[in-house]
Amino acid sequence: MKALDGSADFAGLAGVLDGRPDGRPDGRPPLVLLHGLTFERAMWQPALAGLRETDPGRQVLALDLPGHGGSPPWPRYDLESLAAAVHGAATAARLTAPVVVGHSMAAVIATVYAARYPARGVVNVDQWLWVEPSVTLVKSLAGEIREGGFAAAWEQFEQSMHMEMLPATARELLRPASSVRQDVVAGYWREGIDRPAADLAADVDAALAKIRANGTRYLFIAGHEVEPGYRDWLSQQLPQADIEVWPASGHFPQLAHPKRFTGCLAATAHWDGAA
Repeated sequence: MKALDGSADFAGLAGVLDGRPDGRPDGRPPLVLLHGLTFERAMWQPALAGLRETDPGRQVLALDLPGHGGSPPWPRYDLESLAAAVHGAATAARLTAPVVVGHSMAAVIATVYAARYPARGVVNVDQWLWVEPSVTLVKSLAGEIREGGFAAAWEQFEQSMHMEMLPATARELLRPASSVRQDVVAGYWREGIDRPAADLAADVDAALAKIRANGTRYLFIAGHEVEPGYRDWLSQQLPQADIEVWPASGHFPQLAHPKRFTGCLAATAHWDGAA
């Protein structure tokens, strides 16, 4: 049953399904869109509108992750469970082997999804997969994230996103900082705080190894320059990965350049699962 905002329940996650129902006779893989931590599926509105014009009939499922938007909070938010929840939602929507699009932390969820379940590809929007630096930062702020001082700690992360680079209409699609829930942020970062960084890195490397072996298509869109060392590392991990850099986009290249981003999503209609 659809809610007043047009959303429906997909195996416990709120979402909106666009496109032709009951199969894809033209062979275009469906798209599953996953927002980043503290945001909601509203950030995909420009992409959904653009796809209706440039790729009509394409099936697209935009979801609210647990604890965000219309999806209820969970007691734990480990990556394997989140990937399983997204797969359950895609199955409930009768979508098979989608291209999974993830922004920020959700790109890690999308990557785990592609390693665990059938997928035609991954579009990673501004999420570095070399996890040690970000995990080290999160560990250093564990006390503030879980206890007092959360607002000041979150401000550091928010400033690094450079929302000021976006036009006002794009900023309106992002949840205001005042609505960021400490318990949800702390829950999503629990693994980063409690587990050794080397263990998390090994998990990501294992997921990338499966994607590499399967030849699954992978596109990384960065909102600022990518260091040569990271390019080399990603090319070793995923030789099939394409890297696009959209300078001066901050953490939201999909909103800084909505038409270009829509074009990238439309191009995945021709992905056959191997580079």
